[in-house]
Amino acid sequence: MYAMAAMKQYQSVNVQAQVSDATPHRLIQMLMEGGLTRLAQARGAMARGDIPLKGTLIGKALGIIGGLRQGLDLEAGGELATNLDRLYVYMTERLTEANVKNDPSILDEVSELLRKVKSGWDGIAQ
Repeated sequence: MYAMAAMKQYQSVNVQAQVSDATPHRLIQMLMEGGLTRLAQARGAMARGDIPLKGTLIGKALGIIGGLRQGLDLEAGGELATNLDRLYVYMTERLTEANVKNDPSILDEVSELLRKVKSGWDGIAQ
């Protein structure tokens, strides 16, 4: 039990260090990575029948997608920002449905959409 607590503390410190040194571009990448991780964890919880954990993890993924959406500059970002906003709204609706219906295929769909957005975002850095 102590080892698990120590590991969580280490991960928390590690993430805090990464965030403090990150560029705005990297922060968005980290959000997307976190969203994908929470979706994968929610899928695992769903498969195990751990409904409370599934709900918590989908809630965290929803929060991350909400954060990505809030970071959009709809005035300066033009059509791209508007389309991303619509996609994030769609993801939010689908995740809510996945939670209610306990449907892992919806989690897979949203994960794939987020991976595609992340792939494009990662390409900007190169």
